[in-house]
Amino acid sequence: MSLLNSIGRDIKAARERDPAATSNLEVILAYPGFHAVQCHRLAHALHQRRVPLLPRLISHFVRLFTGIEIHPGAIIGEGFFIDHGMGVVIGETAEIGDNCHLYQGVTLGGTSTKREKRHPTLEDDVEVGAGAKLIGAITVGKHASIGAGSVVVTNVPANATVVGVPGHIVAYRDPGSDTVLHLPDPEWDRITELEQRLEKVIERLRSLEERPTNTPNRKSPRRRASAPTDEGTASE
Repeated sequence: MSLLNSIGRDIKAARERDPAATSNLEVILAYPGFHAVQCHRLAHALHQRRVPLLPRLISHFVRLFTGIEIHPGAIIGEGFFIDHGMGVVIGETAEIGDNCHLYQGVTLGGTSTKREKRHPTLEDDVEVGAGAKLIGAITVGKHASIGAGSVVVTNVPANATVVGVPGHIVAYRDPGSDTVLHLPDPEWDRITELEQRLEKVIERLRSLEERPTNTPNRKSPRRRASAPTDEGTASE
């Protein structure tokens, strides 16, 4: 695909996924995610040609101006959109398919220090919510959704929705009928149960506080008559 077609798909992705985008010119001039992706495509081309230092310098200056850090070695498909973008980090061996969508604060990071595949792979049409962390050489299947703030360290099947720390699957989307099948969530069920028990305890305490006390008032003891003193006796 030509460079102009690639840029056009990125602009179209921003217009389709961000209701705030009012024109192509606005995306080109005022969207840091768009700027970061286009500069990455240049840095990646230089990186593939083994040009020394320059690709990393491009990545470095793009991070200064956009707050988005993409290693020149990362492979990114067409129609990629980074929404807002501040704090996004994409590692060297990360691979991102077509029509993927990342929000601010997303990390596609690695844990290994070896020169090997150590960053996530996102297949086509994956959406990753704000602040999510995807760590290691995992694969996220097509049309999967990662909830905001999730930490994902294992593979995610296609059409799945993952939330939580650590991330776990809570739903599947049927691409044929576009329906969502919600799965049982043991952690959420446990939290709900604890909340219900806490409410019962609070109600019990309130009922005890409002119950009138039946303890009778004790009468103060009578004061004994004082013994007569010498001054009080009749004089002889």
